[in-house]
Formats: sequence, C-alpha cells, structure tokens
Amino acid sequence: MSFPNHRPRRLRTTPAMRRLTAENRLAPADLILPAFIREGLTEPSPISSMPGVVQHTTESLKRAAAEAVELGVGGVMLFGVPAVRDAQGTASLDPEGVLNKAIRDVKAEVGDDLVIMGDVCLDEFTDHGHCGVLDSEGYVDNDATLEIYGRMAVAQADAGAHVLGPSGMMDGQIAVIRQALEESGHKNTAVLAYAAKYASAFYGPFREAVDSQLKGDRRTYQMDAANRREAILEVELDLEEGADMVMVKPAMSYLDILADVAAMSPVPVSAYQISGEYAMIEAAAANGWIDRRGAITESVLGIKRAGADTVLTYWASELAGWLKES
Repeated sequence: MSFPNHRPRRLRTTPAMRRLTAENRLAPADLILPAFIREGLTEPSPISSMPGVVQHTTESLKRAAAEAVELGVGGVMLFGVPAVRDAQGTASLDPEGVLNKAIRDVKAEVGDDLVIMGDVCLDEFTDHGHCGVLDSEGYVDNDATLEIYGRMAVAQADAGAHVLGPSGMMDGQIAVIRQALEESGHKNTAVLAYAAKYASAFYGPFREAVDSQLKGDRRTYQMDAANRREAILEVELDLEEGADMVMVKPAMSYLDILADVAAMSPVPVSAYQISGEYAMIEAAAANGWIDRRGAITESVLGIKRAGADTVLTYWASELAGWLKES
C-alpha cells in the first residue's frame, strides 16, 4: 500500500510540535543592542526615522544597559555623537569624550554582566562625515586613518570596552588595532571586525542617529553591493590579521553573503540588522500593513537561520523580553 508523504506536515500540527522540531532558535544572548549617546543632552532625544530609538543621555544609557542585563541580552554596541567635530575626529581620542566616557559609565553600571562594545570609526567625529581623515584631494587617507584607529582602540579599551568594532573598512585596520592593544597591555580585548560591510542605501536613518556630516558617499572604501566573492576575501584578510569575530553588514539584502561567511569562518559571525531595515518594518507596522511582532521575530530569525551567531538589532531588548515570555 502506498501512502502520501505527509511527513513534513505531521511535524507542523501544533505549536508544541513546531517548537520541538524547529531547526533554529533565538535566545536573548544571541542579541546585541546598538545604542547612541549624544553629548550635551539633558533628556533622551527621539530619532524620527527610527521610532522607539533615541539618542541617550548618560543616565538613560545606563538604564538601557541595566535593562539589557536583566533581559539576558548578549551585548551592547555603543556609538557616540560629539558636540564638536573636526577634520581629524580628535574627540574620539579624548578620555572624557562622549564615547569613551559612555563606555566607562556603562562598565561602572553593569561590569562584566554585559559585553560592552565600542565602535572604532571616525565618521561620527569628523566634520566631513567620512570614516577616516582626508588627503589633499579629498580621498580617505587609509594609512593616516589607521594610526588614529590604533589610538582610538586603546582609548576605548582603557575605558573598559570588552570588544572593539572597527567599522571603517580601512585596509589593515585589524592588524593595526591588534598590535596597539597588545602593546598597551589590552591582550584580552577582543576585536569584532566589520569584515564585509557594504555601501548601502539602507543606512539613511543611522545618519540621522549620529547627526552625520557626510556629503557624498563611501563607495571608495565600503563594498559594492554587486560583489559576492569579494566578501570572502575581505573576511580572510581580517582573520589573518587577528579578528576574533567577523561581521556582515547589512543583513537583510546580504543573507547570501552571511551564509557564505558562516560556512567558512572559524570564528563567531555577527550580522547587523541596520537602521533602514528597522525603519521599514516599523513604518509598515505603523500603517497596519504587517504584524509588527511577527515581522520583527521572523526577520531576526531569518538572519540567524542564514548563519549568524549573534545579531545586532535595535529590537534586542524588546525581542529578548518576548523570548523570555515564550
């Protein structure tokens, strides 16, 4: 006797059965919360293109970090917005600068209960908005930028960062940062390389979040959206230079890249669900076009399914709360 093959459907019959046979699961510890702190604020400032996300004050950032610990979130990635910028991004090196102080304040609040990460990049700190210093012709000077990155990394490690996230896509940045950390006694500070970071149209809301001064684009140093094999080359270079973890950014339009990297990486792989991805889901949900909670959960699960060990998402704390409920 022949029977129709309904085996897959039999494993979908109830919520409990689907839960039992799920191939991938989300946990709060998989999530990393990106957070912005702006110098000089007396109250948190809402970001209009990212409903629910704010530029923090010191106190609101400490509360957000403490909440993340309570919810079991894995880490926080900090971005600073200074009051004064210049061509060299010198505020990034000031021990009392907005980002270094924020790292120190969060470390004092939560200690080692949350992995504290700092963004190592100059775009928030320069008056031209690029990720590095410019030469006389207006191009990013890779080697001059690396020297600053090394000092910036040490400043963040001195402040207490557990992990540094070099996001500028400068050639050789991981090697320079690793050497600077070793020479300054920060041998245990890890490096999460933004190894495959693409020039994307979906970064728009982030530029509001950090009050970016950028005119033009970053296509001469961030990756071209048309390229897939090149991502593996970039990851291999960062691994050779000592990256402890690697990242693919953005996530949504680059799940093929994420899967490729996850298949070859010997170290943990992160993916960043960026501001434009967040804004689109929030806007669609606000209009009643999609189910907000379902879309958020599905979008992050899709990133995990594609191979990410951890996901940077602005919904990290909210999603962690849902996961703890279920």
